[in-house]
Amino acid sequence: MFDIQNKRVFLKRSKFENLSIKDLYVGSIINVHARQLKLTDYADQLTKNKLEKSRSRTFAMIKPEALIHSGAIISRIYEENFLICQIKKVQLTRADAAIFYDEHKGKPFFGELLDYLTSGPVIALELMGEDCVKKWRACLGPTNSLKAKQDAPNSIRAIYGTDGTKNACHGSDSPSSSARELEFFFGLNSPKPKAEFKNCTLCIVKPHAVANNLLGNILSAIQQEGFELSTLQMYRLEKNDAEEFFEIYKGVVSEYCGMVDELCSGNCVAIEITKDENTPTKFREFVGPSDPEIARHLRPHTLRAQFGVDKVKNAVHCTDLPDDGILEVEYFFRILNS
Repeated sequence: MFDIQNKRVFLKRSKFENLSIKDLYVGSIINVHARQLKLTDYADQLTKNKLEKSRSRTFAMIKPEALIHSGAIISRIYEENFLICQIKKVQLTRADAAIFYDEHKGKPFFGELLDYLTSGPVIALELMGEDCVKKWRACLGPTNSLKAKQDAPNSIRAIYGTDGTKNACHGSDSPSSSARELEFFFGLNSPKPKAEFKNCTLCIVKPHAVANNLLGNILSAIQQEGFELSTLQMYRLEKNDAEEFFEIYKGVVSEYCGMVDELCSGNCVAIEITKDENTPTKFREFVGPSDPEIARHLRPHTLRAQFGVDKVKNAVHCTDLPDDGILEVEYFFRILNS
């Protein structure tokens, strides 16, 4: 690899343990020897021809009434062998919804569609996989959930949808629509997640858990415990951001360096958790001891007992002190998003 700015080779061909083929796609951000690199294009036509079909993308959206099932739907996405490249929860304005559904403008159901799409937050996702647009549409089933229950009973709309409007999820109907919708939700001027910054705490699903397709299971477990996922977004942190976020642990816990390396090793998902005025304390108890092995012996129902590997790869980070809940949520959803 050649550093254009310094005009020198900084990496020759070598084995690197922390990357897999699924990490390599146009738009991906990877860390190699403490350098954060963004893959912007294929190096040659042969590589493009080999990989492009399996790296096609589509836009997916979990609609307002299906958010209570978001963990289960995300688990289904992984089961269908899609990769989630981006995800965030946003509240659309009526103007946003009108732009998104511009193709239906003037139709009798347009107003009802806008009312529904703005009735609550939605979760937007960028999915990647082979023949992605067609495959995701097949997973969704017929547009009308009642028809889906008859013709495709295992489809997402059959399981989680109600009718033709409240049909759980959206999927782009063509590659061109996919490109437009992905730009709308994930481009420079896209709608931003809005945290509540009240009675809240922060949860981070760590990169190893995201890479091992555990995000849906973790979200389901949090929801089943009665907590609300008031907002969420996928991030790829640089090392200095991870160091800054974990600075309070520097010189305090022996795992500090490992914690920093893990947090910037891949995509993580930051979540604002809300419930009541005791949310930070209650959620901290649900997350469990920092060592998953101890958690499995003493508190097997906790998140780290269920999904953690060791004290560094312990599935999730959560705010330790109640007074720090808002501060940690602000770091992701106000500072990093600015």
